[in-house]
Order: sequence, then C-alpha cells, then structure tokens
Amino acid sequence: MKIQYIVDDFIKSYVTPSQYDYLLAAGYRHFGENFFRYNINFHQDKVCNVLPLRIPLINFSLSKSQKKILNKAKSFTCSIDKVTIDETTNELFDIHKQKFVDNIPNSIYDFLSKTNTQNTPTKIYELRVFDNTKTIAISYIGMGEQSLSSIYGMYDPNYSKYSLGLLTMLLEIQFGLANDFIYYYHGYSYDIPSFYDYKKKFKPLEVLNWNENKWQPYSG
Repeated sequence: MKIQYIVDDFIKSYVTPSQYDYLLAAGYRHFGENFFRYNINFHQDKVCNVLPLRIPLINFSLSKSQKKILNKAKSFTCSIDKVTIDETTNELFDIHKQKFVDNIPNSIYDFLSKTNTQNTPTKIYELRVFDNTKTIAISYIGMGEQSLSSIYGMYDPNYSKYSLGLLTMLLEIQFGLANDFIYYYHGYSYDIPSFYDYKKKFKPLEVLNWNENKWQPYSG
C-alpha cells in the first residue's frame, strides 16, 4: 500500500465553530492561530506514524484507574472560564516546563495566541484546579460546535501523585459531557511506544486513518 506523506500548516486567526470541528476531524491541531497536521514523525531516531486521537463522548466510560484519579482529587476544586493569563499562569508554566528535556517551551504563548487570547482562533477556555486557594493545574480547551480540543495542560510537579495531567483531561471530558459535546480531541500519539501513550488509555477511542481519511476504532 502506498502511504502518502502529509504535512500541512497555515495561520488563521478566526474560524467558526463548525469550521473548527471540520479541521479537528481532518487531523489538524493548533497552537493559537497556527494550525498544523502531519502523519509521519521521528521519535528516538525511529520513523513513526502519527495517530490523531479522539473520544466519542456519548459512549465514554471511566476505567478503574481513572475513577481512582477522580476519587483521590475529591478535596480539590476546579473552575472553567475564559482564559486569563496572570502571574499564577506564568509561575505555574515556569515550574511545569522544567519537566521537559527536549523542545523546552519559552512561554505559554507557544500554545496560545498573544492577540485576543480568549477568542483565537475560536473560544478558548481554561480549567483551573485548586488545592484550597493554591492553583495546582491549568489546562486550555478549544471550543467548536460539537467538539472540544485539549490544547495544553500544565501542573505543579509537587502533586505528581495525583496524576494532574490525566485529572485535567478527565475534568475536560466531564465538561464536554455536561454541555452535550460529541467529540473530545486530545492530541496525537505514535504507533510505537512513546511518552504520548497515556493518550491511548481512554475508552472508547478513535484514530484517524490517514489513507482512507476516516476515523475508526483504535485497536491498539
């Protein structure tokens, strides 16, 4: 079978909610106004296939481990509102970026637009998790008409036992379910073992078949 190499990117400061849905379904991700997609990448000196992933929310079910994560976080509170970049945001970003070994980001604006942050390229919301009054995690969500896109998440590594990266994803999924969204797009993974494998641990899960340009159940 002949595999076509796909790499696309473009800049768009505004898309309608339905256009946002279409782009996500076509395998695009975005940071701010920068949209991109690619089906082949390099990981640990190996060529690998890129797997765009999404969760059909209507059939979503929690695993035992995911239930434990939510249960362990019962003492925390959370809020979801339009994006506010403040001192807390930057402090948490600087703490969180220390976990990176390669491709270390410079600022939160590597992932969000500096211009009209709350609405570029669509409505952008943030989820904050609090331990009493302390912000311990923040994640960013793009809003379509029927779809949510998880853009970026960061957390305080001192709370690593709470799996805050997964917790924010689960809270985003709960938000999507409560607001009748159909799909939750949570990024790319690879067809070889990688640090993105945690994104495959959701059920049900769909993957984009690049060759046929259609979504199908992920069989792992």
